[in-house]
Amino acid sequence: MGILNKLFTSDKKDSKTEKPKTPWINLNAMEQLDKIEEISEDKTVAILKHSTRCGVSRMVLRMFESDYDLEENEPVELYFLDLISYREISNEIADRFKVRHESPQLIVLKNREVVHHASHQGISAGKLKEMV
Repeated sequence: MGILNKLFTSDKKDSKTEKPKTPWINLNAMEQLDKIEEISEDKTVAILKHSTRCGVSRMVLRMFESDYDLEENEPVELYFLDLISYREISNEIADRFKVRHESPQLIVLKNREVVHHASHQGISAGKLKEMV
């Protein structure tokens, strides 16, 4: 049984192969949008709008997180918006940044301007990395 366990299970304690978590900052207050715009003057800011009720959104989130490989010192901040819980913030993002609401959606800001936005399978950690 020991050999079968080794074949069919993984050792979660191997920190060399364990991928670091995606450094999400929860976006849950309208006031954060002003701060996000300000931060975008110095570094790239990405907002991921995620629907907790949507299987496609869940799949896109998993793919983004598994592909995300930016270093901690990279000039990027990642914000995560649960748009079911914070729909008014999602609506304000659409109005403020002139980007039609979609879900899931990734919006990238630099110097207070949207420089990229994508939805569904167009969301890519690799594309974000190119923009940093």
